Amino acid sequence: GGKTIHAFTNSGTFHNPASLTIDYLIVGGGGGGGRSPGSGVGGGGGAGGYRTGSSISLPASPRSVVVGGGGAGVTSSQATGASGVASSFNSVSSAGGGGGGSLNNDGVAGGSGGGGGQDRPTGGAGNTPPVSPSQGNAGGAGGGSAGGGGGGATAVGAGHNGAGGGGAGGAGTANSISGTSVTYAGGGGGGTYLPGGAGNAAAAGGSGGGGAGAGGPSGTAAVAGTMSRGGGGGGGIDSFVGQPGGSGIVLIAYPS
Repeated sequence: GGKTIHAFTNSGTFHNPASLTIDYLIVGGGGGGGRSPGSGVGGGGGAGGYRTGSSISLPASPRSVVVGGGGAGVTSSQATGASGVASSFNSVSSAGGGGGGSLNNDGVAGGSGGGGGQDRPTGGAGNTPPVSPSQGNAGGAGGGSAGGGGGGATAVGAGHNGAGGGGAGGAGTANSISGTSVTYAGGGGGGTYLPGGAGNAAAAGGSGGGGAGAGGPSGTAAVAGTMSRGGGGGGGIDSFVGQPGGSGIVLIAYPS
């Protein structure tokens, strides 16, 4: 589309020997999914914070670019997933994603919040108003032997369905700065515990790289958040561990 595009999937330096007018997209790393032993269920990780800017004047000078990694998922018992790391460029930073809750933990706040674990009705807060600009949404409530979904850039994570079904991750946001529409920063799905086999369908991750939650007790493993999309990791259960969040990305575009 007549533009030069720089896509940073790892940290580095942006060199501009002349003044430029740029657009940018900054996405932080997604949070890792939670997990508890036995029938305890973890919430999904929140998506990384999502920030954009357009028609920004940039004087000639090399500038540091930081691409945040995804938070680790839970492999031990009774713990929350780690929060994702913030990404930044030109003094603009995105918050990292929140980790999902476990049996005894609420979701963690972040760019988007993690989902609450089993019997934990509180999802993590997202980086939303009065914070300005908004970067994401809150995680969903856990309960009823299920975890809440992590929040996404566009939507809050869904709460558990009351019958052991985990909440889906919140939807991410589509952006065309790369020349093609790509959706970023979806929340991870919460873990699901529905004994009996028939109802063990995993809770879906949010569009934009959110990983699906585990379906237990003998169903499917959780899925990690997508790399370079800032998606939250899926919540685990029992032998199915919580999965890590996806790394973030920084994109810079200007007229060629």
